[in-house]
Amino acid sequence: MTKPLDNQNRGISAPVLDQPYLLLILAPLFWGGNVVAAKLVVGEIDPFLLLSARCVGATLFILPFSWRFLAVDWPVIRRTWPLLMAFGALGYALYNVLLYVGLTTTTAVNSSIETGALPMMILAANFVVFRVRAKALQIIGVLIAISGVMLTATHGDLRRILTLDINIGDGFVLLACLTYTAYTLALRFRPQVHMMSFMAVAFTGAAITGLVMLQLFGPGFTSYATIPSMSPVVWAVLAYVMVFPSMFSQIAYARGVELVGPNRAAPSHNLIPVFGTLGSVLILGERLELYHYIAAAIIIAGIVLAEWSARHRV
Repeated sequence: MTKPLDNQNRGISAPVLDQPYLLLILAPLFWGGNVVAAKLVVGEIDPFLLLSARCVGATLFILPFSWRFLAVDWPVIRRTWPLLMAFGALGYALYNVLLYVGLTTTTAVNSSIETGALPMMILAANFVVFRVRAKALQIIGVLIAISGVMLTATHGDLRRILTLDINIGDGFVLLACLTYTAYTLALRFRPQVHMMSFMAVAFTGAAITGLVMLQLFGPGFTSYATIPSMSPVVWAVLAYVMVFPSMFSQIAYARGVELVGPNRAAPSHNLIPVFGTLGSVLILGERLELYHYIAAAIIIAGIVLAEWSARHRV
């Protein structure tokens, strides 16, 4: 659990921070934009360098806003910093690097649709790992939604599953989704610190992990010297992923949950693939194939069935 946002001294941000549904639209908009932004610079910047630069930049951006919260939460942080940093390594660094690597060989549309099943994967994992009770229709909804993901990953031909003939990029995106599912399940063990403290320490862990992966699997630390000569598009993408999906989306979602509660806020996650797909078509010029429409309809049907079952005695 994180402590709620401090509502004092919010200045000009107050009108925005008091609009829950605007906040719950902005958060998935920024998260969906992460996919589009990363795809936009494929071939221009190595995915491990993109991940490392994002995590280091996000940490430096977040820290000035976090000092006073870190001071208050320091006794808890001092006892639990390895766990807090592990959250960043798993949920921020590993998830995003798998997504960025996957985007080098698959489309942003595919990635957006595949991440649309994350709520269902989390529901299924909670049932399997923690034995969280689920109704029969919820389980059916999960299976339906995941079948839509597999339809996307096999590019409309489910028979390819039998021969394990899945595009490697889609495979990395699915691994990213599994990683984020594990991160979400682990959040039940998160120490009770303010959200800004959590982000500061977790992103420090993500930055260290990103640097290690850059050295081991990417072009190494020396690749940072190539960033100044990269195109303005790369610079714009770096600025975007450092700030918007890293910090502003977290604040927007946390404040939205604070205002309307987690149950009413949770469905906003379903907007992530919507914004990701729209951005892929409008900004990247990608095409929607017939299997995309079918897969999206299947995933939506599964989500609606599971959500309806959760709210009724079935």
